Amino acid sequence: MKGRIAGPEIERLIQLLARLPGLGSRSARKAALALLKRRHELLEPLAAAMQEAARNLVACEVCANLDTVSPCTICSDPRRDRSLIVVVEEIGDLWALERAGVVNGLYHVLGGHLSPLDGIGPDQLNIARLVERAHTSEVREVLLALNATVEGQSTAHYVREQLAGADVKVSGLQHGVPVGGELDYLDEGTLAAAIRARRTL
Repeated sequence: MKGRIAGPEIERLIQLLARLPGLGSRSARKAALALLKRRHELLEPLAAAMQEAARNLVACEVCANLDTVSPCTICSDPRRDRSLIVVVEEIGDLWALERAGVVNGLYHVLGGHLSPLDGIGPDQLNIARLVERAHTSEVREVLLALNATVEGQSTAHYVREQLAGADVKVSGLQHGVPVGGELDYLDEGTLAAAIRARRTL
C-alpha cells in the first residue's frame, strides 16, 4: 500500500506542478522539493509573483497577447511597423520570435490551430479579429508564422482563404523550419532565417 510522502499542502503543490507542460510526477516532486528547500529565496517570491500575475494579467484586446495592460506593450509601441502582422498559434511562439529579435511588426495570436478531432474549429480561434485587422488601411502584409505541423499548415491554408478579400500580401515562413517543427522550440538563428526568407503564399 502506497502512503503519502508528505502533508496535504505539499501533495497539492506536487499535483499542481505535475499538471504543467513537460513535468511528470517525478519532475514535479523534484521541483516541489527544490522550492521547499529554498522557501525564502524561491518559494515565497514565486508565490507572490504568481499571485500578482493572476491578479493583473489580461489578454490584449488587439492581438490576444498576455500583458498587464490592454492594448499590450507590443501593440502600443510606436516604433513597431504597423504594416506587418505576424500570425502565431500560441503566445509561446510570439515570445520565441521576440527572443530572436527578428520581427519589428505587430502580432496576432490565434490561440491554437484547427483540429476537428479535438472540436477546435474556426470559431474557437481568433481568426475573425485577424480578418478585421487585415482590412485596415495600415496593414500591407500578413505573415503566417504557424508551426510546420500538419495542423499548423492546414490552419495557415484556412487563414489564407479568409484573407483573400483583404488587400494584403500573405506570406509564410520558408527556410530553416523543419517539417513538424514548433516555433517555441527553434533556436533564434533558425527563426531569423525563416523570417528573412519568407515567401508569398
